[in-house]
Amino acid sequence: MSKEKVIPIIDIPYNSINPRVIVTGDPYRAEKIATLCENVTVVSKTREYWTYNGTYKGVPVTIASNGCGAAGALLCFEGLILGGAKVMIRVGTGGFLADGYKAGDMLVITAAVREEKVMEQVVPLSYPAVSNIDVTLNLQKAAKARGVDVKTGMCVTGGIFYPELLPTNLRLFQKAGVPGYENEMSSLLVIAGLKGVKAGGIIAMDGPCFEFVGYENFDHYPDAIQTAKDQQFVIALDALVATEI
Repeated sequence: MSKEKVIPIIDIPYNSINPRVIVTGDPYRAEKIATLCENVTVVSKTREYWTYNGTYKGVPVTIASNGCGAAGALLCFEGLILGGAKVMIRVGTGGFLADGYKAGDMLVITAAVREEKVMEQVVPLSYPAVSNIDVTLNLQKAAKARGVDVKTGMCVTGGIFYPELLPTNLRLFQKAGVPGYENEMSSLLVIAGLKGVKAGGIIAMDGPCFEFVGYENFDHYPDAIQTAKDQQFVIALDALVATEI
């Protein structure tokens, strides 16, 4: 018997992905989100890419981990689209740039500043990384329905985690009013735009960006962040099944 043809690297069979997909960086986070669904099956577990199919409120969904960083995440996103994704919502964590935020605050992403240095190899920087309006509104509605306060705004998607020798543009974008920072959102929004897929995201803020405060004494997993992550999982699932394909 011939081996089933699979999509490279993420090792999922073609046409095996449900149209509605949650993506998240951490494989164990994907596994946890999958426990909120019914009829769950493992599609593939390879490298950092763990993929599950199931149903949520009777609607078929896929939960997938995309790893950390824009380049590896792009590989995953393109593979999921080849597998059948039509709506994709990113959940995860990030830092904040703006005043008035605290650990545990959640940000519904409207657009991403393309600082990851990956997507400019795909399409010029003049092409915007913008969230789909239906996904954005459904995330807001889902949070409100569960009594969870969320903020809404842009994020910077960068290519690094720790500050190094060269300066970044984070202080510039802080002055420009961009509240959030993370590492994968722009790659999702750009490839989704190019492929006609509805995409958006919600991130839990775990503290100020390292460039502003350092990282030596940073508490990366306070209780507030765990609560926010648990809340964002159900908010994203609610929004996912509410978004029309």
